[in-house]
Amino acid sequence: MSLTQLLKDHAEESAAKFPAEVKAIMQNAIEDLEQSQLTTNALKTGDIFPSFNLPNAKGEVISSLTLLDKGPLVIAFYRGGWCPYCNIELKALQNVLPQLQEKGAQLIAISPESPDNSLTTKEKNDLSFEVLTDKDNSFARGLSLVYKLPDDLIALYSKFGLSLDDSQGNSNSELPIAATYVIDTNGKIIYHFLQEDYKLRADPSAILEVL
Repeated sequence: MSLTQLLKDHAEESAAKFPAEVKAIMQNAIEDLEQSQLTTNALKTGDIFPSFNLPNAKGEVISSLTLLDKGPLVIAFYRGGWCPYCNIELKALQNVLPQLQEKGAQLIAISPESPDNSLTTKEKNDLSFEVLTDKDNSFARGLSLVYKLPDDLIALYSKFGLSLDDSQGNSNSELPIAATYVIDTNGKIIYHFLQEDYKLRADPSAILEVL
């Protein structure tokens, strides 16, 4: 089953469990984000992706330039291990990792989670690719991928027992949108996926096709 279908099925199952007022808060947040035109200035296909040095789940600093010396790079930005849609995406990417590697590509995921939480996410999903921490969303912010959650959604997450403060180690209440990039060895973006609706992610089949 494709990642797109898995996400659709989960969204439908979740929607059936939530009362109308909860669904309204979530949907309004997505619509407000879409109207904000956040991604207008985001990097897209044809642009040069900036280099970065970010810590992995063990605290080791990973350099994008070093990675690109070995081949094309697939980068997936995700919200955190607390997000079921992110976990579905990460597992789907893990499943196609051998195919990506056959094409000479490398895969990394980036989130604002602390290294400790990233390690938990990596172990929980049995991931064999690097999961990097973008502290305070500093790198993603420079890519125009970061937004602040509205107060009613923050309150709703709190009722669910979800704390971004604990996940990220800050009180910014900010997250990156769902974004995936494929970068060639020259640092040029050859594929981009930008989506304000966190329930939608780049399907691995599209990534493989580009590669």
